[in-house]
Amino acid sequence: MENQLKIDALVPAEMAYRAEYVGAAKAEMPALSMFTLAVLAGAFISLGAVFATTITAGDGLPYGVSRLLSGLTFCLGLILVVVAGAELFTGNNLIVMAWAAGKVSSRALLRNWVIVYLGNLVGALGTVVLVFWSGQYRFGPAGGEVGRTALKIAAAKCDLGFGQAIALGIMCNALVCLAVWLTFSARTTVDKIVAIIFPITAFVAAGFEHSVANMYFIARGLVIQEFDPSWVAAHAADLNLSGLTVRGFLVDNLLPVTIGNIIGGAVLVALVYWFIYLRPRGRGG
Repeated sequence: MENQLKIDALVPAEMAYRAEYVGAAKAEMPALSMFTLAVLAGAFISLGAVFATTITAGDGLPYGVSRLLSGLTFCLGLILVVVAGAELFTGNNLIVMAWAAGKVSSRALLRNWVIVYLGNLVGALGTVVLVFWSGQYRFGPAGGEVGRTALKIAAAKCDLGFGQAIALGIMCNALVCLAVWLTFSARTTVDKIVAIIFPITAFVAAGFEHSVANMYFIARGLVIQEFDPSWVAAHAADLNLSGLTVRGFLVDNLLPVTIGNIIGGAVLVALVYWFIYLRPRGRGG
C-alpha cells in the first residue's frame, strides 16, 4: 500500500500546493538564469512550430486531419519546455496561484513575466533566423510548400480582428495552463508527456492563438517575405500578404493575443484553482 501511494498521481488539492511552491521558486529565480531559460522556451516552442508547419505543408489532407496532425506535432514544444526545463510566459501565468496565496509579490510576478516574455521573444526570433538561413522554407513539392504554408499561417494570424484575437488567446492559454496544471499531478516523465498531449493538440487543432508560438509563426513569414522576395513572387504570388507587416505582427496579433493569454491562464485557470484549493477558509468554507 505504501509503494502504491508513492506512485499514484497527485490529486488536485496536492497539485495546488505543488503549483504554489513551483510558482514561488520561479519568481525567486535569478534574472540571468530566468532569461536564459526563457530563451530556451522560445526556441523549444518554435521547434514545435517548425514541426507542425512541415507536417501540414501542402493541401492534400482533409482539414480536420491536417489540424489534428498540426496539434500533435506542436506538442513537441511544451514537452521540451516541461521535461527539459525552460521558462514559458504562457505557462508562467500559473504563478498567479502563488501570488494570490501571498507567496509571491506583485513586483516579483511582473518581473518574471517581463523577463520571460522578452526571453521567449529572443528565442523565437533566433530560431526564425536559423531556420531561414537553413533554407527549410524551400522544402517540399514545387520548391517550397513548406514556405507557402508558413506564409499562409502568418498572414492568417495578422488578419484576425482585435477582439477575435483576444478571445482566441483566452481559449488557447486556458488549455496550455491546464496542460501545465495536469503535469503537476505527474510522478514520471511519461505522465507529464501524456498530460500535455491532449490539451495542446486541442488548442492547435481548434485554431486558438498562442503569443509565444506567434512570435515564431508571424516573424518567420515576415522574414521570408522581406529577405527572399523573388522566391515569394515565384511561389506565393497568389497569396494575400497585405496584412503581413510589422504592425500586423506586434499590434494586430501579438498585443491582443498576449492579453487573451493572460486572461485565459491567470484568471480562468490560476485564480479559479487558487479559489478552490488555496484561498483562506472562513467558517463557511
